[in-house]
Amino acid sequence: MSAVARVRLPLLLAVLAVIPVTALCAGTGTAQQTAVLGGGSGITLGDQVACTLTTIGYDREQRLVGLTAGHCADLGTPVLAERTVEAGPVGTVALVDPDDDYAVIEFDPAKVVPVRQVSGTRIDGIGEPPRPGDVVCKNGRTTGFDCGLVWDAHPWWFQNEAGSRSGDSGAPVTLGDQLVGMNVGHLRAEDAVVAIAGHPVPTPAHDPAVATQIGMILADIDKTGGVGAGFRPV
Repeated sequence: MSAVARVRLPLLLAVLAVIPVTALCAGTGTAQQTAVLGGGSGITLGDQVACTLTTIGYDREQRLVGLTAGHCADLGTPVLAERTVEAGPVGTVALVDPDDDYAVIEFDPAKVVPVRQVSGTRIDGIGEPPRPGDVVCKNGRTTGFDCGLVWDAHPWWFQNEAGSRSGDSGAPVTLGDQLVGMNVGHLRAEDAVVAIAGHPVPTPAHDPAVATQIGMILADIDKTGGVGAGFRPV
């Protein structure tokens, strides 16, 4: 991929949507508990960070895997379900790409029930990249389900009006029932390039969200040939 296409989002993001969660992770895990997880579920990584699961499904080796933002995780970090912390760790971070800001989680199928729908988000497949003017929806563990216009699209990422706050990193961005992006943070409004079909749009009152193109992420994971390669959502 060219240097132009692989824009390094950490240089652009004013705020990365990560939230400390030490207080949320109290409790003793029990193997008998299971967690229901899907795109939009809150997850905790280690005892420090809460983020959002982008999607869950199976790779070509039939491993149960999921995705989240790379700045949420370190390789080998245990993952817990935010709403079922008593289950203890239900997965482990198996791959992290800090440059392109994504991570792959391998889940324990004995502890996780994968679902297609969480709140207003249903994921029935992987969609084509959104275009300026499309209405996309995001489902984050902090701000919940919200929709808005795509303002600006690039080969690796796009800006949109669905909003983002701390903890929403990794949130699925959908167009209809198709997963098209992974929320990774937001830009300061004064730094945003806001245009639809080449025409300027007034700067919004709130900061626009930034999402990476899910197809680019999956293609990158496929190149590794490891955990997550050949991913398909449940």
